[in-house]
Amino acid sequence: MKNWDDHLDLLIRARTPLLWIRSGEEERVEVLLNQAAKRLQPRRVATWDYIEGLKGALNSEGLGSRQPMLVLQWLQKLESNNPTILLVKDFHRFCEDAGIARMVRNLSVELRQRPHTLVICSGHWTPPKDLDEALTILDLPLPQEPEIRTLLSNIAQVSRSDLDSEVLEELTHACSGLSEARVRQVAARALAQRGQLGREDLAEVLEEKRQSVARSEVLEYFVTNAKPSDIGGLDALKGWLDQRHQAFSDEARNFGLPLPRGVLLVGPQGTGKSLTAKAIAHSWSMPLLRLDVGRLFAGLVGASEARTRETILRAEAMAPCVLWIDEIDKGFGGDARSDGGTSQRVLANVLTWMAEKTSAVFVVATANGVERLPAELLRKGRFDEIFMLDLPTLEERFSILKLHINQRRSSLNLPLNAVVDRTEGFSGAELEQTVIEAMHLAFAERRELEETDLILAATQLVPLSKTAREQLDSLKQWAASGRARPASLKLSQALRPT
Repeated sequence: MKNWDDHLDLLIRARTPLLWIRSGEEERVEVLLNQAAKRLQPRRVATWDYIEGLKGALNSEGLGSRQPMLVLQWLQKLESNNPTILLVKDFHRFCEDAGIARMVRNLSVELRQRPHTLVICSGHWTPPKDLDEALTILDLPLPQEPEIRTLLSNIAQVSRSDLDSEVLEELTHACSGLSEARVRQVAARALAQRGQLGREDLAEVLEEKRQSVARSEVLEYFVTNAKPSDIGGLDALKGWLDQRHQAFSDEARNFGLPLPRGVLLVGPQGTGKSLTAKAIAHSWSMPLLRLDVGRLFAGLVGASEARTRETILRAEAMAPCVLWIDEIDKGFGGDARSDGGTSQRVLANVLTWMAEKTSAVFVVATANGVERLPAELLRKGRFDEIFMLDLPTLEERFSILKLHINQRRSSLNLPLNAVVDRTEGFSGAELEQTVIEAMHLAFAERRELEETDLILAATQLVPLSKTAREQLDSLKQWAASGRARPASLKLSQALRPT
């Protein structure tokens, strides 16, 4: 936070007249402004809200209650020998009024000659166009680990809790990504239940994180138990992911390796793209955040850009984590003319972040096709690699069928050669459905699953490779041109498993 504090101090000393601190943490913003005022004495901090009016100004307490124009007039008339930082809460709600907007613009000019600063605190706001030039925006990141560590230590001292240094570190890491208010809530519940902070609170922190992400509207905290062993085939992709996992270590930093950026998984439906994203997070012991691109573009004009910034900040605060962007081709493959250019602006923000990010956020994007993907997204530097997940080979069909049978009927050892031959062109999801359908056939007759059930189930299913052949052929040609790596190892000789 030192760089943020320095930036805030610089803006105040430079007589920046109008600051918009983009954050919903009013209490934290007020504390940070008071700290800045102490560093920049003799400045003071005054606050205003619609109900209580003005606070922190002698002889003017309560001024402007239910009268937002009055507090602006107070600041306009304030003498220069009493430099003041005025924090106005919920003030963005009044800026649509023509009179308020005009007064704010007047102040943005007049305050350049005087040592006063007007600070608006709001997380979500689309300012009127007239105020764009007047506003200086300052994003307040979620608390960093040193802040969280200090906060937890102070709470433990006040409550006279004996907090071990190892437990303090675990709680600090776990609370990364939570607002200060949420950390305090977790600590308050722990003190109410047990009278002290401890390792038992890690589960409470995890639940708080889930709720915090759920409130973000576009992110989902996705709980998964998927493992790489649940995926049949894709050996080349699995090997590559093992290498990238090692690159998150301190040893890799000392070696000079940068943090991995992410991977784009392209392929027809049912080839294991979503399952791979889940398996990455679980096997790497990282939180999985799923980005709902559809919700990103819902709502008022300008809200999409605000949600994008919030999503990026929240994902970085929860690092190390996996950010899963499912079906990215549907979200960013539309016509920019139909949405006023919103999709292009959001895409530009996401691409800039992906290219410049230094946080341990591993992006896993999936796409069923590439014809709608913007060329900028496929450029080197956005992702570490692009993988093509093709329909499974003969060997992979064998392993996928065996995997799904063992998950459901572990004691069976069925011959699968005939089934493998009859399922050419089937995706992994279609092979799973074949096993399930065969089990329905067997269960209806109250007997054990047999090879003939699998063969019959396979003949009744029409695979996507037949219903969407042209699309799949086009995707294969694109990948074969060298634009993507195959996710499966191609054996020099196709040997039938025995």
